[in-house]
Amino acid sequence: MAPAPESVISALGFGKAADRAYQQVLPQSGRELVSVAQSVLLTPEELLRDLAPLVEMGIVTCEESRIFVLQPGEAVARLVTLGAESAASAHERLDAVARALPYLTATTVRPADGEVEDVHPVDGEISSGGNPVQLLASLISNSKGDLLWLRPDQFRKPREDAMAQIVSEQIAKGRRSRAIYPVRALTEAPQTLALRASVGEEIRLMPQLPTRMIVIGTTHVVLPEPLGQYDEPRSLVRQRGWVQAMTLWFESMWDKASPLSATASGRGSGDLRTFLLQQLASGAQDEQIARRLGVSLRTVRRRVADLMTDLGADSRFQAGVEAAKRGWI
Repeated sequence: MAPAPESVISALGFGKAADRAYQQVLPQSGRELVSVAQSVLLTPEELLRDLAPLVEMGIVTCEESRIFVLQPGEAVARLVTLGAESAASAHERLDAVARALPYLTATTVRPADGEVEDVHPVDGEISSGGNPVQLLASLISNSKGDLLWLRPDQFRKPREDAMAQIVSEQIAKGRRSRAIYPVRALTEAPQTLALRASVGEEIRLMPQLPTRMIVIGTTHVVLPEPLGQYDEPRSLVRQRGWVQAMTLWFESMWDKASPLSATASGRGSGDLRTFLLQQLASGAQDEQIARRLGVSLRTVRRRVADLMTDLGADSRFQAGVEAAKRGWI
């Protein structure tokens, strides 16, 4: 029979060095790394070496030269969350393999001559190379109808200035442009959101987006091949059914997304507050919220604390109840 664990950290499978280092730094969470190391008669490098397994699992973090340590209960919750996420990821991979199995035989299973009629190739092509902005500008200028965008990562200059100009010109002609961004754009690219909103684009936010996409009217859809956040290769599809399907997919996400609030700072603070409340209500951990916002764990904790202060709440549950009373969520 295995000996009983001497502490929570050892029970979680960490070695004696990590356990000892954890017990030494736990009471000093939030202090400067140099000061903590001095207090335990180690150099910062030696202390971080002993804490490395805990840092890797997010139980200990070092931000702005300060060291932060999760309480034992939080450490257990952290590893349980990581275990659940790992299991979910493994399930998704197995599910993807299962979905791919039909493709192993699909290429060799085709209708024989005379079994079907009117077989035509799909209207579209996959391409690489060229200037993506110029190609997209040409497509948009020679089309009609609304522009629908999924924009998970296209926030950077100078490309963004050029795209905003294209959108501005089309809106001036009476077209409607709608775009969905991830919530982290509020912190990573507030100027981009303000610029696109200033030219008349309608913007909504979601925690995460699965891929780039633009639907151009009722005639074209442009997607990375495969789906994701790549410039090329890209698929340009004109097949009517596919364009309609991608339009319906966009509309389903648009209905679930949160509108970007117009604020004087241009940072969408109202949307950030709503997002934080929604995440807290769903039971999301601070680490998950930090990843979705693209900010540090410390920043998330500070914003949650500020939000609880604004609501006069002593707990996250109480904050949720008070936010519901005020109609914030």
